[in-house]
Amino acid sequence: MKRKVKEVADLVGISVRTLHHYDEIGLLSPEGSTESGYRLYSEDDLEVLQQILFFRELDFPLKKIKEVIDNPSFDRQEALGLHRKMLLEKRRRIDQMVTTINRTLQHMKGEIQMTYEEKFEVFKEKLINDNEQEYGEETREKYGDDTVNASNAKLKGMSKEDYQSMINLEKEILSLLEKAYATRDPASDLAHEVAAKHKAWLMYSWPSYSKEAHAGLAEMYVVDERFTTYYDKSVEGGTKFLRDAILIYLGKK
Repeated sequence: MKRKVKEVADLVGISVRTLHHYDEIGLLSPEGSTESGYRLYSEDDLEVLQQILFFRELDFPLKKIKEVIDNPSFDRQEALGLHRKMLLEKRRRIDQMVTTINRTLQHMKGEIQMTYEEKFEVFKEKLINDNEQEYGEETREKYGDDTVNASNAKLKGMSKEDYQSMINLEKEILSLLEKAYATRDPASDLAHEVAAKHKAWLMYSWPSYSKEAHAGLAEMYVVDERFTTYYDKSVEGGTKFLRDAILIYLGKK
């Protein structure tokens, strides 16, 4: 049975506009159509749409979803297994967050005692899990399991003050990057300050530091579009500028 756009939108619970957008970007373009030219969605199209919506629930960007689905090795059954695993992990983290909220409320009422470490444990674990999910494969391949595990352990044992300082420093780097980029000079004083703060930010989680590792990470920022997207959100072209600033700061350029 083939369905029109409005029928699919009503069935799935998304807007017609969303389906049109998926069609425009080539994410889901049904081949069938009526004599009047209206798109017709097949059962196979609906299965693909289900996969897309699972990915969206897990906050995958549309561009990344398209890459995955268009890959010749894409396997729907394997993808569903991955969705299930990731959603269960997401549910576990949400349950932890709710538990932390409940315990914090009890602490505020004087019913229990709760340390600051306990209050912030769930946020540190989320940061670790998010990093593992987004960049784990690449960082483990580049730096090795021992280094990544040591970094995760350092993050997990971080005090409330250090955790907040790390978050604040990350925001400061993004803000300063925009100002430094305006100079168009990665050797400027502002660019040097960005690179120095970036090193300081790394040291909150890195078990040890080397110029080679810092330079390698800066190069990875430019090669991997996920990093590029993150740093370019402050200023377009900011990732390459940051890379150059770091290499100059390290005396490698």
